Amino acid sequence: MSEFDRLHPALQHHIVNSLGWSSLHPLQEQAIAPLLAGEHALLIAPTAGGKTEAAFFPLLSRMLTEDWRGLTLLYVCPLRALLNNLRVRLEHYGRLVGRRVGMWHGDVGQAERRRIIEDPPDCLLITPESLEVILVSRRKNKERLFEQLRAVVVDEIHAFAGDDRGWHLLAVLERVSRLAGHELQRVGLSATVGVPESLLGWLAAPSGTPRRVIEPQVGNVASAAVTLDYVGDLENAATVIARLHRGEKRLVFCDSRSRVEELAALLRRLEVETFVSHSSLARDERHRAERAFAEGTNCVIVATSTLELGIDVGNLDRVIQIDAPYKVASFLQRLGRTGRRPGVQRNCLFLTTTDETLVRAAGLLRLWGDGYVEPVVPPASPFHVLAQQVMALALQQGGIGTQNWWPWIAGMPAFAAMAQEDVAAVVRYMIETEILAQDSGVLWLGRTGEEHFGRQNFMELLSVFTSDPLVGVYYGRAHLGEVDPATFALRREDLPVLLLAGRSWMVKSVDWDERLAYVEPVKEGGKSKWVGRGQPLGYRLCQAIRRVLIDELPAGEMSKRAAAQLVRVRGDYAGVERDRTVVLRTSSGIAWWTFGGLCANAAIGGALRRHGIDVGAPDNFQIPLSDGVDTRVLEAAVEAVRKEDPALLRTPIEEKALVDLKFSVCLPKALGVRELQERLTDRAAIRAVLEEPVAWRTDAT
Repeated sequence: MSEFDRLHPALQHHIVNSLGWSSLHPLQEQAIAPLLAGEHALLIAPTAGGKTEAAFFPLLSRMLTEDWRGLTLLYVCPLRALLNNLRVRLEHYGRLVGRRVGMWHGDVGQAERRRIIEDPPDCLLITPESLEVILVSRRKNKERLFEQLRAVVVDEIHAFAGDDRGWHLLAVLERVSRLAGHELQRVGLSATVGVPESLLGWLAAPSGTPRRVIEPQVGNVASAAVTLDYVGDLENAATVIARLHRGEKRLVFCDSRSRVEELAALLRRLEVETFVSHSSLARDERHRAERAFAEGTNCVIVATSTLELGIDVGNLDRVIQIDAPYKVASFLQRLGRTGRRPGVQRNCLFLTTTDETLVRAAGLLRLWGDGYVEPVVPPASPFHVLAQQVMALALQQGGIGTQNWWPWIAGMPAFAAMAQEDVAAVVRYMIETEILAQDSGVLWLGRTGEEHFGRQNFMELLSVFTSDPLVGVYYGRAHLGEVDPATFALRREDLPVLLLAGRSWMVKSVDWDERLAYVEPVKEGGKSKWVGRGQPLGYRLCQAIRRVLIDELPAGEMSKRAAAQLVRVRGDYAGVERDRTVVLRTSSGIAWWTFGGLCANAAIGGALRRHGIDVGAPDNFQIPLSDGVDTRVLEAAVEAVRKEDPALLRTPIEEKALVDLKFSVCLPKALGVRELQERLTDRAAIRAVLEEPVAWRTDAT
């Protein structure tokens, strides 16, 4: 019997006759047996590798064979746009065999939500935040909605697991499983990740059900055409894009919304048909652009990482990267957007605009050539997510007993790993500060909790990520998107020209109370701002950059411009050595060059301060030191730090940094600081840096 023959006969018939498929992808074949057996699984394949069908077909087959009724399958995605994109396809598959697929997210209207509750579909497409909405709602029959649930698919699982949305998702799934009364089969979908077994363990814990990583072999590095170029600035990048690959469909990635808007405006001035996609565009504006781009041929869409995930924008000819992402995994996602048509090679052109991004791109491509992909590491000690879950449970249950709330979420691995005294400290602090109220052994949302999180039906409580307070931009009744208030002049009567959706708009008025700006189109000019944070580089990427700065070359091709600029940059790092850190004294100062990454350097810098050394602000590559320090004193301090136990070193954290934790107001200050320290301390990198020999150099020039 072939793997295909294991599927329900009705589904087999429609795959062959209705869909016209002559065969399945390797991943789709290999996933059938374990998913039919109820195993937890992680399905890994490049973009367009058939992951959705690999998960959906076997579960749909189980639905038919075992006669599942009611809502039996959840399909969870990180983005509404991805849900919208999948809905048509999954609805079609369901209809072929007489099953229904529904969708619930923030843009779905109340009428459709009521229909889902009253007459549940067989499969529901949803975000974690919308699952939370259902759980905390006052609907009386929400328990009945989940009582038949059997399985959950988590698409783009790597986009969840690396931040607090992943912990939130797992906690919500624990609560849903309790309502269902049994364990759920869990299936994750991802592009290539490092250490996939750990990612599957994160998804499936603490279940004892068998689990399996399914990752068919794919082509090697040589199957992709990757070129690294250096263009110096964004205007030159626009010129290159306008002149290269005319007549083709090009997807251009920038790593900030401001850069997306600026580049789109430059391309339009060069008469390139250009579309824009990023998270601050209004939904209709973004969808219009993505549809038009999908239907076009000779055009460009400029986007942030929102198009890195599996949203379909048609068959691409080219991917172009302005500067460089921060992880190999992100590069692989973007590279995988191309090469979907038979005979078309995957490709990516890097157009770097600064020395910093040139070496970052070169280091990234060196790691890619080595076959390295970062492991997905969930953030440590999510005490603030625990606080959010206690409040959500109080709403969900209309008050919950002080002895009853813990079993709802105790199986979530991060919570299970917490010391019970820390868990108790969180709840005790929330009661003391009236975020929670306690009455006769029952927890409710308290006065302070209502003030902080009760607005707009507790919308601020339902997600664990913080959104910036943006200003909505309108042209007439058309909602264009949002910009940061910093876009506007410091004196509020000075109204600027702003860029949004790649077009220029003159601001006519601003309603600061409602945070609304009203605009009219103008020909050109303008700038928009969004507050963003630079990312620390990982240890492996910093080490790859060091190798490139010494003598190694990135994988792929380098343009003559990039090669020449890399030679010039290497001259600025002539003191860098292989397999040893360097304390280098120059005419401009003294620094310890570790290439350990910002998190490790910050912790080591903090240790040096304890030994009396005046330390500047570390970055990813070096720890600046006091210019006037005596060399012998510094040598003694460095050696003392190198002899310390790396496990005891911590990244210094100030209390004001707690603003980065959305629910930090619910935590005792010491516990919040400890959470941030755990997250920002890279112990493996600290150990690696301190184990390397130290060279002491003076640059006489």
